[in-house]
Amino acid sequence: MSYTSFIELAKERFSVRQFDPSRPVEPEKLEAILEAMKIAPTAANMQPQKVKVLQTAEELAQADEISRCRYGAPLAFLICYDSSGTIKRPGLDAGVIDCSIVTTHMMLEAWELGLGSCWCLAFDADKARSVLGLPENIVPVAFLPVGYAAEGAAPHPFHTTYKALDDLLL
Repeated sequence: MSYTSFIELAKERFSVRQFDPSRPVEPEKLEAILEAMKIAPTAANMQPQKVKVLQTAEELAQADEISRCRYGAPLAFLICYDSSGTIKRPGLDAGVIDCSIVTTHMMLEAWELGLGSCWCLAFDADKARSVLGLPENIVPVAFLPVGYAAEGAAPHPFHTTYKALDDLLL
């Protein structure tokens, strides 16, 4: 897909909850998504993100143990951060924010490449640690299935329902 503006891309993108499992993501598209992850801004450019790519049959079975929300996607990412390399202030670890920015970059790049995604918070971080053998300093933040949308996949009915701008400003 080609967009003339960021706003156009952002308005068009929606969370895909029905993927075509028979269409794998091409290696060059995976690399482009990982490049978008790599260049995402992070606090003080610490780049604490650690992303697990899940795409083999064994890895996708692990993904299904972690979350019920893979929706048949042939590729999924577990976006984490290394807590030993983040900026912290009382009550907040910037790693969570960094991973949110990284995940946003990944899903927008996926959309630009003609792929759908769905940012899922419905995953078991403790189970991810166990199933994937993650060390304690690696903190899972988001689960992102990616792939080609199945025929008939559509945005949620509330996709284009927005609050008034005045309701969003302090």
